[in-house]
Amino acid sequence: MEFVIAFVIGILVGAAAVLVIGWVKKREAKAVAQELLAQTQAEKLADLNAIIDNLKVSFDALSLNALSRNADQFMNLAQQTLAVQTQTGGKELEGKKQLIDQTLEGMKAELQKVAGCMQSLEKDRENKFGELTAQLKMTSENNRRLLETAEQLKLALVNSKTRGQWGERMAEDVLRLAGFMEGINYKKQRELAGNRPDFTFLLPRDKTLNMDVKFPFDNYLRYLEAGSDSEKENYKSAFFKDVRDRVREVTTRDYINPEAQTLDYMLVFIPNEQVYGFILENQESFIDDALRSKVIVCSPLTLYAILSVIRQGIDNFQLEQGASRMLALMGRFAKQWDEFIKAFEKMGKRIEDAQKEFDALMTTRRTQLERPLAQIEELRRQKGIAEGEWALGPGTEPGSPGENN
Repeated sequence: MEFVIAFVIGILVGAAAVLVIGWVKKREAKAVAQELLAQTQAEKLADLNAIIDNLKVSFDALSLNALSRNADQFMNLAQQTLAVQTQTGGKELEGKKQLIDQTLEGMKAELQKVAGCMQSLEKDRENKFGELTAQLKMTSENNRRLLETAEQLKLALVNSKTRGQWGERMAEDVLRLAGFMEGINYKKQRELAGNRPDFTFLLPRDKTLNMDVKFPFDNYLRYLEAGSDSEKENYKSAFFKDVRDRVREVTTRDYINPEAQTLDYMLVFIPNEQVYGFILENQESFIDDALRSKVIVCSPLTLYAILSVIRQGIDNFQLEQGASRMLALMGRFAKQWDEFIKAFEKMGKRIEDAQKEFDALMTTRRTQLERPLAQIEELRRQKGIAEGEWALGPGTEPGSPGENN
């Protein structure tokens, strides 16, 4: 802030100096112009006197009468010469005056530009100062909120129950981000042989994967608050011991139990990336040691990566199951299709046999039936009986001996 004020004062002093110098130069220019005018008039007057003296010397030998007669002419000539010289000097003086005026106008324009720049700088300074003040207030407010949040987080981490709730909340946020849903992809606080893991992930083929989110932070907080290097070293060693003890503790539970359809590994969640990085930086073999104990230690980012792999595996399994069901349905469809083809062919054969029977009825049987009808028709024509007028007596039949008499 002091630097900005000093900078602005320097600009104001410079502008004032420029204005003073311009004003002084303007007065000097006017004085120079007046001096040049007086000097020019004096020079012209001296030239006129010299001309008159020369004329006197030149005509000194002439007679007084001739001099008197020509005095008016000489006087007119002198006046004309003086007028020409005066006019020439006036033009030169006017040109110099115009040049000086132009110079002064240029200086005035430059001073106006400087004044405009000063005003712009002043306005910009006010705007920048206002923005800087607003940013400082915002930064102060953010720092205050950050301190309050850090204090609340510190109080939360001191209490083991609150610390566990905070770890569960962080884990749930990661699960939600990975697309996992409670009751479908995982369960919370599931009873397992007397133990209760914080999270149990439901995998294909009735497999499960357990995760514990409770993690010891006490000595880590003491390490951050320690004032001396020796205290920091002691708390750091105690913290790493707590971490390894925590890994050994979870392995003694039934979180890994193939008989209960669990996987051969379990997850231990550290709900803070800074703590996870601190462990990796100072205990390079910790992750490998935990893996040898079939424990995967993960931070929020690594947990998200693991959940993504699990989600991909579940999707692939479901796709495989769907493909298997589809293949089974295709097999059933193929079997039914074969049965349909056989039945259809059988029906076609029956239709073909029926067609043959129909053709037989329409040919041989019809011919055999139509032959007696033709004989009857021939007999009717022989008897001269009109069509449809058979007169048969009682007890007589067509073609009987009584009919022939």
